[in-house]
Amino acid sequence: MSDRKKLYIKTYGCQMNVYDSERMAEALGGQGYVETQSPDDADMILLNTCHIREKAAEKVYSELGRFKGLKAEKPDLKIGVAGCVAQAEGEEIMRRQPLVDLVVGPQSYHRLPEMEAKARSGEKALDTDFPEEDKFERLKSRPKAKRGPTAFLTVQEGCDKFCAFCVVPYTRGAEVSRPVDRVLAEARDLVERGVREITLLGQNVNAYHGAGPEGETTLAQLIWQLDKIDGLERIRFTTSHPNDMTDDLIEAHGDCAKLMPYLHLPVQSGSDRILKRMNRSHTAESYLRLIERIRAARPDILMSGDFIVGFPEETEADFQATLDLVEAVGYGYAYSFKYSTRPGTPAAERPQVPEDEATERLHRLQALITRDQRRIQDAMVGREVGVLFEKPGRQPGQMVGKSDYLHAVHVTGPVESGALRRVRITGSGANSLAGELI
Repeated sequence: MSDRKKLYIKTYGCQMNVYDSERMAEALGGQGYVETQSPDDADMILLNTCHIREKAAEKVYSELGRFKGLKAEKPDLKIGVAGCVAQAEGEEIMRRQPLVDLVVGPQSYHRLPEMEAKARSGEKALDTDFPEEDKFERLKSRPKAKRGPTAFLTVQEGCDKFCAFCVVPYTRGAEVSRPVDRVLAEARDLVERGVREITLLGQNVNAYHGAGPEGETTLAQLIWQLDKIDGLERIRFTTSHPNDMTDDLIEAHGDCAKLMPYLHLPVQSGSDRILKRMNRSHTAESYLRLIERIRAARPDILMSGDFIVGFPEETEADFQATLDLVEAVGYGYAYSFKYSTRPGTPAAERPQVPEDEATERLHRLQALITRDQRRIQDAMVGREVGVLFEKPGRQPGQMVGKSDYLHAVHVTGPVESGALRRVRITGSGANSLAGELI
């Protein structure tokens, strides 16, 4: 009988949490854990939480409540909460849910082996510090198992922008960039294990300023060094801030063949008054001029963005300015949300927009975004694009992958996972494109 313990991780939120969950699994792999897809089989359950969305903490408590029966059946089961909700409410989680054995913040998960041992001995383990040691360096040795063709790689964490609606500076801390040599070493390791596309991650990834052999290195300089890695075919990055979109990064979009023609560049609002209240430090006009420069460097680039609707004190005129900006840009993708309060942030104390007004505005904005997204997707029909295939599709003989522009593309034909092929787009559906191999 195997003595391997089973670990179930449920991940909420952004790609950075996906990456963190992978690293937590690796940290506990040294303690004899293997991952399982079911909490019912687990010897340890970890909820890797996100604090961006509304009522995030309450959703965590609700999820924990579902495990009470399982904990009663399996007294040795250990339950942990990680991520940004853990960082913000660590002691409160322990108080409200006695079934929780450990709570770890996003800057301390490299200490999970020690915390797991403490929990196994019957003690509660809580660590929401911002330690000086490099958590990535502590977890630098990954298991050498083969990977899928795409992977995330965190290069920057934290945020110094202090947008009025955001808790990231309080839960992830100040901006920190990983040294160049460690990023490159991890990238090479991923490529050796079968990865062909890497997405660089950061709360403000284009604020990257990692230490390199010749001094501070920009994100563009890092991309050019990644470009030299044999076997790495595609590079992406997310999420960016308009104020950190430097000249050399714009030039890289035009000159670096491995850097994909897709850019997620959140603006949040088209109203200068609201942008100022958000502490975004840019204007709608400066954002539009930035888009012009990016498109001049890479005319076919597909733009993506984020929008918050119903921010405190937003008027109909402010919202109309957002619609005008969306019309001007023409997003291939965009993510839009109603504002929700975050305790401790400046915007939480301001006069709120009525819920029904915010909902109505969100529907109008999403209708406009969907129109543009569909128009751009339909225009792909007849074009030839590169597609990195990842997995079988729903139909027999079908394979699915992502295009250069991040569209989901499915074809029927002999193609393996990890293959990068030229495809002619033959049809446009609601959320994907159909194509034929060239």
